[in-house]
Amino acid sequence: GTYKGGQAMTRYEAAALLNACLDRVTEVTDELQRLMDEFKAELATLRGRVDGLEKKVGKLEAQQFSTTTKLRGEVSMIIGGSPDYDGDGSTKTTFNYDVRLSFDTSFSGKDLLRTRLRSGNFNDDPFGSSGNVFKLDKAEENAVDGGNAVSIDRLFYTFPVGNEVKLTVGALARNTEMLSFMPTAYKSGILDFFNLAGATGTYNKATGAAAGLSWKQKVKKGNPFATFDVNWVSMAGGEGAGYANSEIGAFSSEGAQNILAQLGVKGQNWGAAVAYRYGSENARLRDPNTPSSNFFRTLGEGQDSNSVSLAGFWQPMDAKWLPSISGGFSYTNYTTGDDRPSADIWSWMVGLQWKDVFVKGNSAGFAVGAPLYVTSSSDTSVEQDAGYMYELFYKFRVSDNISVTPAVFWITKNYNDGNAGQGTYGGVIQTTFKF
Repeated sequence: GTYKGGQAMTRYEAAALLNACLDRVTEVTDELQRLMDEFKAELATLRGRVDGLEKKVGKLEAQQFSTTTKLRGEVSMIIGGSPDYDGDGSTKTTFNYDVRLSFDTSFSGKDLLRTRLRSGNFNDDPFGSSGNVFKLDKAEENAVDGGNAVSIDRLFYTFPVGNEVKLTVGALARNTEMLSFMPTAYKSGILDFFNLAGATGTYNKATGAAAGLSWKQKVKKGNPFATFDVNWVSMAGGEGAGYANSEIGAFSSEGAQNILAQLGVKGQNWGAAVAYRYGSENARLRDPNTPSSNFFRTLGEGQDSNSVSLAGFWQPMDAKWLPSISGGFSYTNYTTGDDRPSADIWSWMVGLQWKDVFVKGNSAGFAVGAPLYVTSSSDTSVEQDAGYMYELFYKFRVSDNISVTPAVFWITKNYNDGNAGQGTYGGVIQTTFKF
């Protein structure tokens, strides 16, 4: 009954042991054969399915678009209207669309080459003008004569340098998209102003020839981390695509220089950031509450701007009845130009957004703020009282790929063309498809 490992074994004992093993192997083999006979039909079916899958995989590999590129699409169709104070004051209703197709290519799994095609038919106020306070986030800014033309509106390459730094270079990139994060949880996708933390003096969405650096502190997952971003964009200036015109040049003062820097900290359900932006001649503010003839929409000759902002947000971790809270403001100073006065310009917003409203996946939100307005200037005739703007929306999620968002918005004083400081309102029903 013991092993007796140190005791010698005779050839007879070895033969008996081997024979017992062979008997057991025979038993196992017979059992396996019985099981194979019993499931013969099922095994044949599985073998056929595997063969079929191999053929389909081979066909997909032969016909696939690319091994390195993925296509992401977004289509928005928007019915909306707002009173037309340039005409008879009646409410004008439009039915517009915006299409974005992004080709995202990665060569190493950590880098990104993005080429985005875009088309739309927004071309009239209040929804097509980049300078209108009612500018929609989805509106195509450059649509002409009804739009419907396809153009490239993003073309840049992002790649890592070490574990904490990413660099971006490109012929068409946007300064806000080169940031580690936007310090807001309010994301209605409706009015442009409220999606930029109300700090459109700093986050002006300058787009053009660009380069940027982003640093993100490497910490244990779930812990708060710090970020620092700095980027440069030479946007389309007063003489067309200044950054692409060799007679102007991307690095000249006329080339609408924008230098944006942001220092932020972000946790699991909160974040905050302070940001600064410098603008040179021909650089523009975003969504100003002013007529198009007003001086401070675009910087003039010999003029530059300095903008600062502070913004942050908090989101509840568990209590779904509590909303996320977002807030931000910006201050911009315009220096005196060759024929332009100096100015102090402010904006701010506060937004609340609830998750899983009535049905899981649906969301609702309310925001209030004041779009960019002049509080003081060396030309006192352009000083303004703030116009208080509001937005209310409900986003109904039809499926993982389709959402419908009705929204209303209004402002107490609208200084845009034809409004002359009157209160105006508007509304949309926005349907978005993502694939």
